[in-house]
Amino acid sequence: MSHEIEIVNGVAQMAYAGEVPWHGLGKQVPSDLTPNQMMKAAGLDWTVSKEDMFINGPEGPEKVEEKQALVRSWDRKQLDVVGKGWEPVQNETAFEFFYDYCMNGNMDMHTAGSLKGGQIVWALAKVKDGFTLFNGDEVESYLLFTNPHRFGQSIDVRFTPIRTVCKNTLALALRKSENYVKLNHKKVFNAEEVKETLGIAHVRLTEYKEIAEFLGSKSYKKDLVQEYFGHLFPAMSSKGKEESRNAKRAFELLEEQPGAQYAEGSWWQAFNAVTYMTDHELGRNADTRLQSAWFGANKGLKIKALEKAVEYAEAA
Repeated sequence: MSHEIEIVNGVAQMAYAGEVPWHGLGKQVPSDLTPNQMMKAAGLDWTVSKEDMFINGPEGPEKVEEKQALVRSWDRKQLDVVGKGWEPVQNETAFEFFYDYCMNGNMDMHTAGSLKGGQIVWALAKVKDGFTLFNGDEVESYLLFTNPHRFGQSIDVRFTPIRTVCKNTLALALRKSENYVKLNHKKVFNAEEVKETLGIAHVRLTEYKEIAEFLGSKSYKKDLVQEYFGHLFPAMSSKGKEESRNAKRAFELLEEQPGAQYAEGSWWQAFNAVTYMTDHELGRNADTRLQSAWFGANKGLKIKALEKAVEYAEAA
C-alpha cells in the first residue's frame, strides 16, 4: 500500500507546532510562524495552474474542449483534470484565510501538510476551548481545514475533537450539515462567507460534551457491547454468527486502551475503543490511518460508532 502522506526527497510534507501530533508524523516548527512560513515548512509553497490539454488527432494535436489539466508548479505534476469553470484556490490564499480565521477565533495554527501526492492540502488549528470529563478525561477541539486540488471536491472546514489521553480523533460529524462548511471551486474563494457559515467552534464542542457525558453515564452489558462491535466490524464469514477479528480486538481494547479508567464500563468507553482502533491499529501505518481517519472509510466508521453508541445508551 502506497503512503498517503506526500514524501519529497525522503521528507514528509508536514510540519507541526507544539507537541507531537497524534499521528506522529512531520517536523516540529516554532509556534509563532506566519502563514507563509508554516506553508513553506510543510513544503506547500507551490501554486497550481489550469493548462490546455491535447490529444493526437488524424491531422496532429487536437485541443480537448471544456477540460483542462491542473498542474503543480514546482514539478509540473498533473494533479487532476478539471472543468474550465472550476477555479483553483492557491495554497497561499488558503493559508492566509486559515491564519486570519485562527486570529479571529482564538485558535493557534498547529499542523499542516499534504496527502495524496499534493491533491489534498490541509491544516489543523488548536482551539483554545476544551473540556474535561470524568475527573481527568480531557478533550481538545481542533479546526481541520482542507484545500483539495481535485475536481469535484470543495474547500472544507470542520471541527475535530481529539481525546488527549490517547490522541484519538473523535467523530467528525455531530450533525452532518452543521459542523463543517464546503465551498464550491466554481466561484472565487470568499473567506468571509466561510466565517459566516461556520459559526462558533465552542457551540459544537458543547454539543459534543453533552453527548460524551450522556454516554459516560450509561453502562453497557457484555452481550450488548459485543453486539455493538459486531455491527461496526461485521464478520465476513458466510456463517454470519462468527465474531470478526476486529470486533474481538475492540472488545479487548475496552480494558487495554489508554484512558480505560475514565467512565469504565460505559458506552463512552465502548465508543473510544472504536476510535482507538481506527486511529492507531487499523491500516498498515500512521499515514494511511491519518488519511482514512479524516477523509476515508474510518471517518464514516467513527460517525456510525457514535450514532450506534447513543442508540445503545438510550436503550440502557
